Amino acid sequence: MQSQATSHILMIRPVRFGFNEQTAVTNAFQDAAVAARTKEVAQENARREFDEMTRHLTAAGVDVILYEDTAEPYTPDSIFPNNWVSFHASGTVVLYPMHAENRRLERRMDIIDDLNKRFHVSKVVDLTHFEQEEKFLEGTGSLVLDRMQRIAYACLSPRTHPEVLEEFSRRTGYKVISFEAVDSQGMPVYHTNVVMCIGDTFAVICLASIKDPDERLMVRKSLENTGKYVFEITLEQMAQFAGNMLLVTTKKAQKLLVMSTAAHNSLTARQRDIIDDFATLLHVDLSMIEGNGGGSARCMMAEVHLPLR
Repeated sequence: MQSQATSHILMIRPVRFGFNEQTAVTNAFQDAAVAARTKEVAQENARREFDEMTRHLTAAGVDVILYEDTAEPYTPDSIFPNNWVSFHASGTVVLYPMHAENRRLERRMDIIDDLNKRFHVSKVVDLTHFEQEEKFLEGTGSLVLDRMQRIAYACLSPRTHPEVLEEFSRRTGYKVISFEAVDSQGMPVYHTNVVMCIGDTFAVICLASIKDPDERLMVRKSLENTGKYVFEITLEQMAQFAGNMLLVTTKKAQKLLVMSTAAHNSLTARQRDIIDDFATLLHVDLSMIEGNGGGSARCMMAEVHLPLR
């Protein structure tokens, strides 16, 4: 059985990070007020937060595979590579169709070619042609993968289209469980990975965001039937990125649950104690990245499950 977590994490250091007007239309987690107030220092502070996160991960024993963004073309969200690519234990690399035109420029074959020197890439599944039909699926933002059970959870939104989900399922063999999720204002949640996080023996999820009771039960039952301890968070905690966590391992196989300080602080002491039984909590201040980018710790990490050469 494939492992759920890996110690190999791809991250992209930002060069021109900032508030992306093109993504703000569908991402209620972006804060225009924060962006206006921090415009002059967004890149500098985001770079500092990014470097602090990579320092903590490396110190903990995670293999951080680091690439620098390029100044051109302009890609304000390049810090979130998990949306354009995913890497699988079969040697498969999947490329995804992106909603915002300037995010499509983040795709870099030079990175895949470089990874292929150390890891084995057997094939590339390219779904980007769906962009021509205005149908999107934004990687492990749109998909929260139970890699052990080959189940892909997906909340439908302008960035997650049923037809692309079906094609992903056909090309990779994943069973798709789709549903609709909304925030406290009733707005569709733009990415599944702010609603939920899948670990090896646990799942963190905001079930309250799934308004349809049948869909809510379907998701809960799927998690329970695959042996997951279901750890519920509230809508308010979801708004603080408490669903945007990622389970990673160290080179010595220690399990870490990586999140932002905002997410960590939104949890109660009892919740932190429960989660700590499953994995060691690691958190970093990502307030500049969260406010401007509308994404958090999980979005910054693309797990490299490819087999080593």
